[in-house]
Amino acid sequence: MHQIVDTNVLLVASKKAPQASLTCVLTCIEYLETLKESGTLVIDSNRLIISEYMNKNSLRGQPGSGDAFFKWVWDHQSTSRCEQVLITQISEYEFAEFPDSESLMNFDKSDRKFVTVALTHPQKPSIANAVDSDWREHEQALAEHGIKIDFLCGK
Repeated sequence: MHQIVDTNVLLVASKKAPQASLTCVLTCIEYLETLKESGTLVIDSNRLIISEYMNKNSLRGQPGSGDAFFKWVWDHQSTSRCEQVLITQISEYEFAEFPDSESLMNFDKSDRKFVTVALTHPQKPSIANAVDSDWREHEQALAEHGIKIDFLCGK
């Protein structure tokens, strides 16, 4: 399973998202554990996703499960467990591969890297989301461009 993981999944797994239910937290923990055991994380070769993970999680791998996942990513970023794709960054939040679409004009700029990575990877992996409402608000517009979202914490 190739997967892209939004940072909010790590935050929920580490109980750093107060709006997440206990069921949501447990689902995110299980999801990240499964990905570590048998999946492949897709990230960008520019290290934008890793940088975002680093800003919100501990490289020590503690105290939460999201921190442990980030440590795993750090340790495996140059292995076959983390596939890196090349994306073309135009400015801080603009990418050549991001759809030029009126319906995505208001899509969260900090999440555009995840969409760009999904569009660039040959398998078009889905993006895991836990509690970030922006993904839900733009679900249809993203789907029109071939982006699949895995809503870990319900619809």
